[in-house]
Amino acid sequence: MSDEGYIKFNCKRIERDIDLSAQTFESLSKWRQLMFESGLIGVYSNGVGYGNISVRAVANSFYISGTATGILPVLEKKHYALVTSWSFNQNSLKCTGILNASAESLSHAAIYESLPNVGAVIHFHHKGMWNKYLNSLHTTSTDVLYGTTEMAKEITNIVTMSQPDQDSILVMGGHEEGIVAWGETLDVAGEVILKYYKSFLKDS
Repeated sequence: MSDEGYIKFNCKRIERDIDLSAQTFESLSKWRQLMFESGLIGVYSNGVGYGNISVRAVANSFYISGTATGILPVLEKKHYALVTSWSFNQNSLKCTGILNASAESLSHAAIYESLPNVGAVIHFHHKGMWNKYLNSLHTTSTDVLYGTTEMAKEITNIVTMSQPDQDSILVMGGHEEGIVAWGETLDVAGEVILKYYKSFLKDS
């Protein structure tokens, strides 16, 4: 059973509305809607949500879908949080918003911190794709669980060693069904996902 949706880090939140521009919100809405309609972001039958989406704000800060929003078919601005700082060693972060930042925020933070050119990250779930691409794409250790300091370190090691000609995508070996893609924009990250999703459907 997936334990997605359970916060494993210390989240200190300032409860107030965030300044999410219309352009940024439109891009988030476009790709989050597509992920939801494809079943790549959503909610399991037990009510636990999965998947999340983020974009870089300025420097080391980013907007990310809030915790437990997988059940919602459409997100409003209030359903996103702005992550303003984090510490992998302390397994903690600070955010602003009406909701706490997603349980997978430290994994997103690891990519943003490691790759300054990255502007977007999407974490999605798909059991068939996970089984197919496990260890054939970059894969984190099966001993490392999501939402942990160890996962952030695993992701950092993978993304910093990736070659320019390799697709920006990795499989979470210790987080069944979990896959992460990233890119300079949400369009770039989203198209990477669609490439592998369509390949899976073609071969199924």
